[in-house]
Amino acid sequence: MKVRKKKKKKQLPLRLNILIFVVFLLFSALILRLGIVQIVYGDDYKREIEKTEEVTVQNSVPRGKIFDRNGQIIVDNQPLYAITYTRTQKTSTEEMLETAEKLAQLIEVNTDKVRERDKKDFWILLNPTEAKNKITEAEYKKLNDGKLTDDEIYQMQLDRITEDDIDFSEDELEVLAIYSRFISGYYLSPQIVKNNETTYEEVARVNEHIENLPGVDTTTDWERKYAYGSTLKSVLGKVSTSSEGLPSDKANYYLARGYSRNDRVGTSYLEQQYEEVLRGQQERIRNVTDTSGNIVSTEIITEGQRGNDLILTIDMDLQMATEEIIEKQLKAKTGAGDTKYLDRAYVVVSDPKTGELLTMAGKKYSRDEETGKMKMTDHALGTFTSSYAMGSSVKGATILTGYQTGAISPGQVILDAPMKIKGTPVKKSWKTFGNITDIDALRVSSNVYMFKTAIMLGGGNYVEGGSLSVKDSAFSTMRSYYNQFGLGVKTGLDLPGEVAGYKGITQNAGLLMDFAIGQYDTYTPMQLNQYVSTIANGGNRVKLHLLKEVREPSDEDDALGKVVKEVQTEVLNTLPMKQSWIKRVQEGFRQVTQTPGGTAYSYFSGAAYKPAGKTGTAEAFYDGPKWEVGTVQPETYNITFVSYAPADNPEIAISVVVPWAYQSTGHKMNLEIAKSVYEKYFDLKAERAGTKKKSDSNDDE
Repeated sequence: MKVRKKKKKKQLPLRLNILIFVVFLLFSALILRLGIVQIVYGDDYKREIEKTEEVTVQNSVPRGKIFDRNGQIIVDNQPLYAITYTRTQKTSTEEMLETAEKLAQLIEVNTDKVRERDKKDFWILLNPTEAKNKITEAEYKKLNDGKLTDDEIYQMQLDRITEDDIDFSEDELEVLAIYSRFISGYYLSPQIVKNNETTYEEVARVNEHIENLPGVDTTTDWERKYAYGSTLKSVLGKVSTSSEGLPSDKANYYLARGYSRNDRVGTSYLEQQYEEVLRGQQERIRNVTDTSGNIVSTEIITEGQRGNDLILTIDMDLQMATEEIIEKQLKAKTGAGDTKYLDRAYVVVSDPKTGELLTMAGKKYSRDEETGKMKMTDHALGTFTSSYAMGSSVKGATILTGYQTGAISPGQVILDAPMKIKGTPVKKSWKTFGNITDIDALRVSSNVYMFKTAIMLGGGNYVEGGSLSVKDSAFSTMRSYYNQFGLGVKTGLDLPGEVAGYKGITQNAGLLMDFAIGQYDTYTPMQLNQYVSTIANGGNRVKLHLLKEVREPSDEDDALGKVVKEVQTEVLNTLPMKQSWIKRVQEGFRQVTQTPGGTAYSYFSGAAYKPAGKTGTAEAFYDGPKWEVGTVQPETYNITFVSYAPADNPEIAISVVVPWAYQSTGHKMNLEIAKSVYEKYFDLKAERAGTKKKSDSNDDE
């Protein structure tokens, strides 16, 4: 019988069993870990994945409008098509460059402002390998050794980029211009890529491809529109562009007040002075982004509102007419043979009782260096930023100072005859008048009467042929009283940049006498107006101002909004003088224009508006643009005129200043300008009264 062999059972090697066991443990640990993540920390991770960030940005709104006193719009906001770009925190340089290339195929952009440095930076961006090769291995070693900085290496790259390297085509320059606008914007803040001259066709093309232009959008923007062209534009001031943003020297000031760096602000004069009023309430938007920086939702927190409107005291009809009058006179007089240096003239018109400025006009007529042709330019700023010797126009202040100090008494008779002082040329009036009173002295413009008033004020004693001295304090005394009229001090004008004029340094008797006839210290045309207004209204120095009202913006183009603020008359000081004294000077001024012998009588006799005023001629030294520093200053004459009308109840005050009018033989451009301005003012007044009367009559019907 055969014995059956028992089959031997196979067994797994021990090492394989251990491996399987280890794998089992790892899977168990993984399952356990996944369970913990899902059950214990699942909600936390879900919140992390869905985590968002809220970023608030501000959008610019149009500025307030500017109107004249009659409701005529001076500065408006012109709507513009605009193309914007908004970048997120995660937007890469490559993505922005790609978008810029696509956008450049759809719109045209101006490349004139692309700088050489921009081109070099752009070349490095496009050619990183070539840019790296601009630096030698030895220089890179110095960088690694700390002997050169990254900034120094970069500057070396820039310096070694040749003109051939940056000889970009016009298409490439357009991409660069657009890319530059992209990178100048701030995170989630829309940046203007193009607004000026953006066409409807460009907007349509961009909208058609908007899905392929991440961050790009189309909207409407605005720019300042000046209804009267260059008229008064220098005084109105400027507003920064969206590319300029906040001025660097005032960036911290504006940022502390909630502005964004690319906000447009007033950068000069009226726009700057009333920035807080004109800026409006910016639209505030809350952007919610995911962890990738993509905007997932947008919410308006605060609706934007256009800035408040300014109503100015200026009468634009009178302003325009006055400028035309000045231009006509400048063109006519500069053609004369003795007017080599005449190139400008100024007129300020105000309400002497309220300080409201109706007109502030200035014009310069000079040769254009590029074209060689004569051109007329606005120089209204010169009414308060330039000063001149004003001549006899200031004699009213001299007489009243003489009364107040006791140097002379009202009605005092003084001999007007040539004065001979030892060691000096003869000092005299334009003719010898003999014994005259204070009122006579104003009517005929006696210099000697003013000379002797100043000498007595200074404690001097005039003896023919003898020496003359006065107290040093006489200058400060004279200036102190002149200041009370507004001469030699700022008028309080609500514009930045006003100057106070020049005060002479040397002090002696002869210069004090010159001071008394307006031929030493210098004053601005604006100060001259405040001075004559102080006399016209009976002794109150009233603050001059351009702002009349602030109004809420109106939705209707032809309507004004509700009054927010109305500027009140502000008296800066009152002359510490008797009314009877002021009336004597007013009478002297009246006789200048309305009595035979008055220096302006031939121009204003018979005028229905019955003005009062004072003429002025000052011997001066030319220091204008034609004078070469270091050479002898040519002698010349300034001519001026201050006036108000009607004399018995003034409603306007005028100052006219014509610097460097002629060299020896004279003309009366100052009086011709004033007469024409008066006629225009009263013609406008009558015309408006007739229109109102007719309108009222129609209402009654």
